[in-house]
Amino acid sequence: MRLTNLLRTTVSAAVVGACAFGIAGAASAQQAPQEQPTTIDDIIVTAQKREQNLQDVPIVVTSLSQEVLQDAGVRDIKDLQILTPGMTVTSTSSEASTTARIRGVGTVGDNPGLESSVGVVIDGVYRSRNSVGFGDLGELARIEVLKGPQGTLFGKNTSAGVINIITEAPSFTPGFNAELTAGNYGQMGASGSVTGPITDQLAFRLYAGRRVRDGFMNIDTGDGPRPETTDGNQDFGTVRGQLLWLPNDNTSIRVIADYLTRDEFCCVGTQIRTGPTYPFVDALSNGTGQRPPAAGFGLLPFSRTGFANRSGGQEVEDKGISIEANIDLPSMFGGATLTSVTSARSWSSSLGQDVDYTGADIAYRVQDGDYGYSVDNLTQEFRLAGSNDRLDWLVGLFATSEDIERTDSWYFGADYTPFLSLLLSARLNAVNPALPISPATIGCYTRPGQTAAFFGGCLATGGMSPPPSPLAATGPGFIVGQGFEDVYDQESTSFAIFTNNSWHVTDAFDITLGLRYTLDDKSLEGLQTNTNGNGATCGAALANAGAIGAVLGAANTPTILGNFCLPWSNAAYNNRTVSESFDDGELSGTIKASYRLNPSILTYVSYARGYKSFGYNLDRVQTGITPNASLLFPSEVVDSYEAGIKMTLVNRTLLLNATYFDQTFEDFQLNTFLGTAFVVESIPELTSRGIDADMVWFTPIEGLSFQGGVTYTDAQYGNFTAADLSSPGNFPQLSLLPGARASFAPEWSATGSINYDRSMGNGLRAGFSLAAKYMDDYNTGSDLLPYKMQEAFTTVNGRIMLGTEDERWTAEFWVQNLTDEEYIQVAYNAPLQGSAFQTTVQPNGTYYNPALDTQTYDAFLGQPRTYGATLRFKY
Repeated sequence: MRLTNLLRTTVSAAVVGACAFGIAGAASAQQAPQEQPTTIDDIIVTAQKREQNLQDVPIVVTSLSQEVLQDAGVRDIKDLQILTPGMTVTSTSSEASTTARIRGVGTVGDNPGLESSVGVVIDGVYRSRNSVGFGDLGELARIEVLKGPQGTLFGKNTSAGVINIITEAPSFTPGFNAELTAGNYGQMGASGSVTGPITDQLAFRLYAGRRVRDGFMNIDTGDGPRPETTDGNQDFGTVRGQLLWLPNDNTSIRVIADYLTRDEFCCVGTQIRTGPTYPFVDALSNGTGQRPPAAGFGLLPFSRTGFANRSGGQEVEDKGISIEANIDLPSMFGGATLTSVTSARSWSSSLGQDVDYTGADIAYRVQDGDYGYSVDNLTQEFRLAGSNDRLDWLVGLFATSEDIERTDSWYFGADYTPFLSLLLSARLNAVNPALPISPATIGCYTRPGQTAAFFGGCLATGGMSPPPSPLAATGPGFIVGQGFEDVYDQESTSFAIFTNNSWHVTDAFDITLGLRYTLDDKSLEGLQTNTNGNGATCGAALANAGAIGAVLGAANTPTILGNFCLPWSNAAYNNRTVSESFDDGELSGTIKASYRLNPSILTYVSYARGYKSFGYNLDRVQTGITPNASLLFPSEVVDSYEAGIKMTLVNRTLLLNATYFDQTFEDFQLNTFLGTAFVVESIPELTSRGIDADMVWFTPIEGLSFQGGVTYTDAQYGNFTAADLSSPGNFPQLSLLPGARASFAPEWSATGSINYDRSMGNGLRAGFSLAAKYMDDYNTGSDLLPYKMQEAFTTVNGRIMLGTEDERWTAEFWVQNLTDEEYIQVAYNAPLQGSAFQTTVQPNGTYYNPALDTQTYDAFLGQPRTYGATLRFKY
């Protein structure tokens, strides 16, 4: 009885019991030899918060067993995408900014006020930021990727899907395993775990791991003082302890405590197109300062050389504890089970950054604790579930309290003032060649009491006239050193009640109804502070608006003054306070109907409504030079329709599933980088339609299995105008979106893996695995600028294994990205280095004209080929 309870409460019966081989098709050496071949019936999932066979669940689920994950080299959610069609995972300026997307739906950017459309759940605990999954996940039992809205059972912020991660639970059978890894780029790793009983009612599991690796990027440090000449290294450690207590045959309690820390240098972008501002960077830096432009300012060949004169360190700490209790209630309650999941978690980051990613000393952030963010949250969930011959029922309550603190700090480098002067004077020179290109004209704009006559003369001399000449550029430039220090504190509470019930109308026909009501309350307090006299340059330029307009034209004046009053230098932020609060409730839910045509074929149709909570832009956001009065962005909702078929064929050894999906998102929360800040803008409509198909085949050949899938996605924005946006001033940078394919939404993506593992005699076993993923071309920028396109590409991971049949030792030789595919993760506009969008509508009806595009584009790159060997021990 207790063993049955153990398997149920650890949510890993498929791993601990007869299905330890999962999809890989190789049985655990600790089990008795199989009398029958593996079948699809062995694939168990918990997509509906109860254990079910994958083929009985009317949801698109990609279930990945421990062995498949290990064979594909999956250690975090970014690795996971090679096994999941229709899913992409990217990171940007730090590993603290990791985003997952499913069916072309997700977000990108460094805005902690924005929660992901794809929820991450680890051992039943909802994690509000995807970055928590970009660490060593430890010993994995399995991962389930649920596609489409999952708001009924998994809550808000799962409007695109869920990554449900289940780790190995404590065992009452003593066991020990260890792993040693070495590879190229100086990669080394060691991890191990021990499990077993403490008493006949209490078991434990303890896991610890440490992994280090050198960086992939070579860095030209330019002006310095950055000492690191590589970037993208890895250095993190994890400790995870668990207790499983079975006080009686009806109760189990699982306690998990974990701690992860990362101390790395990441992530420098590199130029993929260098624009006409290159001579100015080159003139101000020691060396070229960035990659020299290609002929005609075209795309540059792929390169893993980046430029940064300032360090980009990152420290991340993630820790927490969770308690899950399962109690089988007396028969008077209908044999129901009460589940309680309680968690307390704390996640924090401290970051540094070279803002401009050049060798020139233009702008940067220091890793001193003033740039980063933290998330502290408490969650509590209660579920009461039961079943009888006709009804599987579940009701529940969920509550969470979350506190986000963000600090932001900006430093002006010694080259900021001359660089801006070169930019402004070059624009004037293009119109009037008599005005020289000069690094010294800023003081012309900001000289106290400037007049039109003297201002024009100052520009004509390039600001080089010495004092006390009335033409001298004696106005203030931008301070060198810290320019601002902002603090934001967002507090959130969320409460939900939910139910999910399946009525077995007949033995073949089921109807499932789920409902959830969520009430969210969020408040924001912030203080935006300019330091060291920052803002004086903006104020001085504004005071001379009349003289500037008289010489350069009133129509040009707002644009010119905008360069002096960018968010990081705007006098309007002097000790500016932010105080907002908002609450909102939303009803979400699902209805599904499934019909089993015969024991091998299940068909279903479903409707689901998902909800993603509103939030705040935790950044300096302005329209023109005026700070936005409100930083709020509204909630996102989605209506999703699906029709699918699940087939179990060839003596139940072949799985073939296919689903048509049609999703419409309203007020889609697009996080876009406007060149000055990350801003969430609500796009009125985004549709995502297509087909998901999956297959698994346990072949008649002992130990040989195949798994694969394909996703066709047509994800498009609806047509909209500036008037449809919450901030119409953002429309020029978003004018390529109406009617266009969404970013990170390849039309086709496909995965395939082959796994082979069998006895070789003499007490040895051997095997191999290959996993590959194809991605059609897609745009990696939220603004859809054409230079940000990634061409179609394929990545392949491989592994060869040799070991003893009892798994006492196993040696693996592996390679990730076997073909050394060169691809970018995310492309973005290099700050202050040119412009892509124009200020007026162009002949194509948008604000973009490729002939006028002067923007330098940078990108964060995908990982190169890595290879190495891993030695495992198991007792």
